[in-house]
Amino acid sequence: MRVPRTFVFVDLSGFTNYTAAFGDDAAGRILSAFRTIVRTVASERGVRIAKWLGDGCMVVAVDQSDAIEFVLDLDRLSNEVCAPLTVRSGLATGHALLFEGDDYIGSAVNMASRLCDHAKGVEALMPTMHIERLPAGVTANSVGEVELRGFPGSIDVVALSGVPQAAESDTSDLWTRTPFI
Repeated sequence: MRVPRTFVFVDLSGFTNYTAAFGDDAAGRILSAFRTIVRTVASERGVRIAKWLGDGCMVVAVDQSDAIEFVLDLDRLSNEVCAPLTVRSGLATGHALLFEGDDYIGSAVNMASRLCDHAKGVEALMPTMHIERLPAGVTANSVGEVELRGFPGSIDVVALSGVPQAAESDTSDLWTRTPFI
């Protein structure tokens, strides 16, 4: 079954070198803090963590705006907690094959992964052709044409930046509402 989704790959840049320099325990503390932030932001922005990938993860969103807001919130919140490491990410939108009920296969998945690999420092990269609508407070700055392994030709890419509007969460009153029947 093919489904339209936005895919995000996130990576703690410099994790391997940090582990070598400061040891497994220090790296484990940063990774634990990073995963806590990812879970929190994913919950606030309504995206799903599809899988953990060591010092990174793959996130899936039904709405592209939610994915963009997730990435930028994650960048901002992890800057202090994960220092000196930075978060890089790649986003891509498209149809993908829902595989065995819990994984995705498709060009958009691969492109998001390759863009994350291509990102430097604190970058959130996205192909220009995939932008549907930017959330309020978010800008797209041209990176130019990049070549990604496995994709023919160059792809026009932007780096996302800004501070998206706060998530509208109505979960504070969950325990006071009458349950749905």
